[in-house]
Amino acid sequence: MTSSYRLGVLEGDGIGPEIVPASVLVVDAALAAAGAAPVEWVDLPLGASAIGTHGDAVPESTLTALEGLDAWLLGPHDSAAYPEPHRSRLNPSGTIRKHFDLFANIRPAKAFEGADAVVPGTDLVIVRENTQGFYADRSTYKGTGEFMPTPDVAIAMGIITRQAVERIAVEAFELASRRRGRVTIVHKANVLKLTTGLFRDVCHEVAAHYPQVSVDDFHIDAMTVHLVRRANDFDVIVTENMFGDILSDLAGEIAGSLGIAPSINASHERAMAQAAHGSAPDIAGRDLANPIAMVLSSAMLLDWLGARHQDPLLAEAAALIETAVADTVGAGTRTRDMGGTAGTRAFAEAVAAAVKR
Repeated sequence: MTSSYRLGVLEGDGIGPEIVPASVLVVDAALAAAGAAPVEWVDLPLGASAIGTHGDAVPESTLTALEGLDAWLLGPHDSAAYPEPHRSRLNPSGTIRKHFDLFANIRPAKAFEGADAVVPGTDLVIVRENTQGFYADRSTYKGTGEFMPTPDVAIAMGIITRQAVERIAVEAFELASRRRGRVTIVHKANVLKLTTGLFRDVCHEVAAHYPQVSVDDFHIDAMTVHLVRRANDFDVIVTENMFGDILSDLAGEIAGSLGIAPSINASHERAMAQAAHGSAPDIAGRDLANPIAMVLSSAMLLDWLGARHQDPLLAEAAALIETAVADTVGAGTRTRDMGGTAGTRAFAEAVAAAVKR
């Protein structure tokens, strides 16, 4: 008998209420096709609607409920549009990542056969340290890590610690060991000698424990050029928080569209599926959004749960979703950002049908 899991559903803002239900539809189909027990979906308030109903974009009741769940799906948020004081606070995804210490942000970028990609054959994963670096709002126990000593001076802290680098480097090298055996470290140690220099050096120290994995490193500015020219040469890229955020958006577009860029945020105990893109308020509610990133993020979450609980049926369901998405795109069913005409719901239904086949 397979285990049953409780997964949270946080639709978020913008296109979230479209792409998150699309992902739930596909996950349900994949679990049934794999012979796994259906999950219990738990809807929780988050984002602009939660401000209206609970007075907070991330209500305390939501955080408490998440603590009792196996994992969850997080839709995008539009925190820049929130009223004050909510707009100035740590955004919803950052709040949840920080609260649960979800230190590893795993962001694949994989081109689909038959779909336009800037660099065909791209198949890489960016492993982003999620708790420190130059995103100051996640680097401190209290406060945002940014301050203004005068109205004309703004200062942000960038924090790198050996402990944080070691654990994200282990994630990267473990992942590379299961893939093509190559890790690329991205830093800016020629200028930020102490902070990103420590990141680079600790990653190389961890590399010594993985002799089967080849390793190289590049400055962040050079890495953007390498990705545009030869993204298909790279396997696993490990870097700090802000660099990883920027590179993963670039890599998603290189692979074909930011709408196909999935991710999970994970610790050793918890995980959250979250598409790499934003809330796209300009197309919200119009059935135009590409749900692939959220669907594949959900597949990554199933795979993570399967590994954590030694449940092969979840891993099978994840594989079914990945294959079904690729087959659907390859058969010509695509959303507008990929040159097609399918709407959000129609694309999800096509993937669910492919899963069943």
